[in-house]
Amino acid sequence: MKLLLVLFLGCLGSVAMADDQFAQTAQIPVEPYRYAQNLDIARVVAVTPAPNVCDVVPMQLTYDDSKGDRHIMEYRVIGNGCSNN
Repeated sequence: MKLLLVLFLGCLGSVAMADDQFAQTAQIPVEPYRYAQNLDIARVVAVTPAPNVCDVVPMQLTYDDSKGDRHIMEYRVIGNGCSNN
């Protein structure tokens, strides 16, 4: 019974931590990428996957800089749906 209680409290704590991380990421303003911008990227946290379309699509890169501050940068790429057949 004690093991079940410890397992339940551990799961509850991890859900609360994940919710807190999501809330912190949701408050970060999205910065547009500018050509030839100097980037201070110490650690990449997340990159949105490119959709399977043949069009220019927005992507987001979430990263931590060398000071430990989190940033979200938006840039544009060609989707993965184009082919040269």
